Amino acid sequence: MRSTRVRPYAITRGRTRPRHLLLVETLVSVPNYDPQASSQLMPESQALYERARQRTSVAELSAHLDIPLGVIRVLLSDLAAQELVFIHPTGFEYQYDVHLLERILDGLKGV
Repeated sequence: MRSTRVRPYAITRGRTRPRHLLLVETLVSVPNYDPQASSQLMPESQALYERARQRTSVAELSAHLDIPLGVIRVLLSDLAAQELVFIHPTGFEYQYDVHLLERILDGLKGV
């Protein structure tokens, strides 16, 4: 990890918004661990990559690594764009899925 003198916006290169929807309860994992890819990441991203080898939530990563949640979201989004981590879908993403709601309704009618 870097010194605490490095400001969070320097780690994210000034970016404050992730490319992916990452809620605090969103789970992430590393589908195929690559030690060589890990060695080429910056320290914060490397720590995330190593910690995400076991499925964990965005909030847990932030707490364990003592990195602000906004920074975690941006870095995880970068790792996901490089296909190094997998972002598991949350219930939030299915909230307005009409087809899923219709299937549930059909299933309930069949009971």
